[in-house]
Amino acid sequence: MYSHKSLALTPLLALAHRVVCAPSGAHPICSQDNIAYHISSINSPLSHNVTILDVVHVPFNGSYGDPTPILGVGAMYSTALPDLCAVELNVTSSETSSYSVSIFLPSNWNSRFLAVGGGGVAGYTNYADMGVGSQYGFATVSTDNGHKGAPFDVTWAYKNTEKQIDFGWRAMHGSVELAKQLITRYYGEDIRYNYYSGCSTGGRQGLKEAQVDASSFDGMLIGAPAWWTSHQVSWTTKVSKDYYPVGDPKSIPAELFSTLVAPTVIEQCDKADGLKDGIVSAPDKCHPDFDVISCDNHGANSSACLTSLQIDTLKKIYADYYVGKEFVHPGLGYSSELGWSQNMFSGQPIPFGLDWLRYAVFEDLDWPLDAYNDSTYEYIKKLDIWKDVDADDYDVSPYRNRGGKIVMYHGLSDPLIVTKGSGYFYERVEKATAASRPIHDWFRLFYIPGMMHCSGTAPGVDAPWHINGGGQNLGIGSNAYSVPGFRDPQHDALLALMEWVEGGKAVDQIIATTWHNSTVPSSGVWKQRPLCPYPKKAVYDGFGDANKAHSWVCK
Repeated sequence: MYSHKSLALTPLLALAHRVVCAPSGAHPICSQDNIAYHISSINSPLSHNVTILDVVHVPFNGSYGDPTPILGVGAMYSTALPDLCAVELNVTSSETSSYSVSIFLPSNWNSRFLAVGGGGVAGYTNYADMGVGSQYGFATVSTDNGHKGAPFDVTWAYKNTEKQIDFGWRAMHGSVELAKQLITRYYGEDIRYNYYSGCSTGGRQGLKEAQVDASSFDGMLIGAPAWWTSHQVSWTTKVSKDYYPVGDPKSIPAELFSTLVAPTVIEQCDKADGLKDGIVSAPDKCHPDFDVISCDNHGANSSACLTSLQIDTLKKIYADYYVGKEFVHPGLGYSSELGWSQNMFSGQPIPFGLDWLRYAVFEDLDWPLDAYNDSTYEYIKKLDIWKDVDADDYDVSPYRNRGGKIVMYHGLSDPLIVTKGSGYFYERVEKATAASRPIHDWFRLFYIPGMMHCSGTAPGVDAPWHINGGGQNLGIGSNAYSVPGFRDPQHDALLALMEWVEGGKAVDQIIATTWHNSTVPSSGVWKQRPLCPYPKKAVYDGFGDANKAHSWVCK
């Protein structure tokens, strides 16, 4: 019962490749003619550039999306949906670019709107998070950002500035604007509240949209945002040069990250928060001594130690990156090591650094990694494209002044988007806005000990991580939504955000959850722990069950 759409941008091909979830014409409100009528009545330049690709009625408990696996993401679809109308549109954004807009219009609408972001370079429609939102009754929207591809495939950016602009802000902004107007006409009433949820690039998309148009959202749930793309590309390439090629005397064998480096960090940093539980909750209070795993030690195991060159490489991975006295980007955090071999150091330089330079910056597909140096950064930062991509307008007081709220979260063990980057963003926003109003009144940052990139924790760490952030239900099941078993504002960050926006109750804590099998909620709850708004931290009471949330308090 999937509605599988072609990637082609013509209605004919789209219709030829889909499987309709209900008899054609059975629901005249959810019809191409009706949607076309509403779009024609929209008073916006966007309406003249719209092509309708598909309009499908999805019955209660039906499925919708693209079941074809996306490399690095998997199949992107939702099952067990509420009764809804699924709309697929294409918007021509320039002579050389266009982007798709996907909208779910549930029959039982809660009078609210939710936009969702994507991951990597977001070249796909996030049907999974759209489906999660529709379960609450939201009318939801997602965009492919003007290209199709795997999360780190940036070949689309080659000699096409217009596509880069779509990726940076135009596709999300246009999708939000178009979806809102269509939703209002479809239901015949105004939207009461507007929300956003996204992690990684999805986090950047939300922050950028609030900077482009302060009226877009009333509340934003922002996870591990890749907000500083220009600096991240520079740092990622620099660290790749420090580490690669594999087999070089300076390069650390990937298996040692999990068997040697991570255990050393856990052993030395675990107790920094006052409890030895295998979860590093206070990496900022720890300064590991890596000399204990040096091959120079008497009797060291040559297959389980690091040479002086490798220890130097390790220190460069953790170190903040400066060019002269200019801070460029923070280094990876302690406790992120268990994910390095799947991300930054998987055997070849991660495309989000080197390929960005090859395809988008230098337009030289053979540009070598060894060519990177500090002058490369000086060149990169001056390029005009970053004003369209980076979400670095720290004065977001126009958003705040409209009553907008932000709940941001980031895993302390993130091996991809550096955790300290969120702290840096938060502090810069505070500096830019706090003179007129305390940042805690409208923007709160939550760190999640043990969580990796956007979701999950490493085996053996098994920290509580699920708060219904962007993409967190993707690995649990295409029919999962909220926090399974805990659909309330105490555990569900989206519901907590709504309670803050609509009821004025600030988010003082969010209880994170994990299960005995972290992707199978039916395996039973294993651990729960409160997350606290920065600079507060969860402190163990010293005598209760450490796996129970009530044994912790925010201080």
